[in-house]
Amino acid sequence: MSFFYELIQALQELLFPAHCLGCEEQFMQLASCRPPLLCPNCRRNVAVATICPPFCIRCGIPLVVGDNHLCLSCLDNSLACITKVRSVRSSFLYQEPISALVRQLKFTGNLTGLATLATLARQTSSLMDLNEPDLILPVPLHLQRLRERGFNQSLLLARACFPQWRKKIRFDLLQRQRATVPQTRLNGKARQTNLQQAFCMKTPQSLDVVQGKNILLVDDVFTTGSTLYECAKVLLEAGAGAIDAFTVARSAGLSINSGHPDNI
Repeated sequence: MSFFYELIQALQELLFPAHCLGCEEQFMQLASCRPPLLCPNCRRNVAVATICPPFCIRCGIPLVVGDNHLCLSCLDNSLACITKVRSVRSSFLYQEPISALVRQLKFTGNLTGLATLATLARQTSSLMDLNEPDLILPVPLHLQRLRERGFNQSLLLARACFPQWRKKIRFDLLQRQRATVPQTRLNGKARQTNLQQAFCMKTPQSLDVVQGKNILLVDDVFTTGSTLYECAKVLLEAGAGAIDAFTVARSAGLSINSGHPDNI
C-alpha cells in the first residue's frame, strides 16, 4: 500500500509540479507536495522574517541585543493597556512571503497556504515560548463579516497552529457584537474608537467558563494590538485569570502600547 501511495505521489509531482505559495512561481525542486510549499528563495525570506530572541517578554517586539527583557514602552507601567495582556508572541514579521500567505488566506478565501503558515509557525521559538493555556479563543468576526468570508481565519489558524491543544479551542464564548469599519481604512484615534464596545461575552454561561482561566487569544496579524486589548478587557471583566496572545505575524517596530491600534 505504501509503495503505490509513494508512486502516485511521485507521478503527481512529476506531472503537476507544485507552485510556490509565496511568489507563485512553478518550481520542480520543491521537495514534495507537503507543506511548507515555498521555493528556496521564499524559504530564505521566511528565515529573515522569523522573530527570534531577544524580544520583549510582554509585547513580543523584537529587540536588538541581550536576553529577552521588557522593552522601554512596557517598562512604563502608567500605560493601562499593558496590564490587560500578559504577553504577546508572534512568529514572523509581516513581510513577504508571510504577508502574501496571510493575504491569500484572509482576503481571497484561498486556504491552500494555511498548512504552510502553520507548519512554519510551529517551528518558531515564539510559538514554543507559550505556556499551555486553559482555553484558546480565536478573535471573533462579526456575523456579517463571517457570512461574507465564509470562515474565521483566526479560528482556522488556532486549529492549525495548536493541534495538540485542539480541545481547548472555543469559538462560542467571545463574540463581536458590533460590525466595525475595517481598521485598514482608519488612522489614529479613529481606529481605537472604532473598536470600543465591539466585543462581549456571548452568553451568561460564558462567564462561568472563563472564570479564573488562563486564556490564549489567537489572531492573524498584530499591528498595534487594540483588537487584542479590547478582547482581553472583556475577558478580564468577565473574571478570566490571565490573558496571553499569539499572532502568526506582526508589523515591525510596533508594540502593544504604541497608542495607534490595531490588527489589520
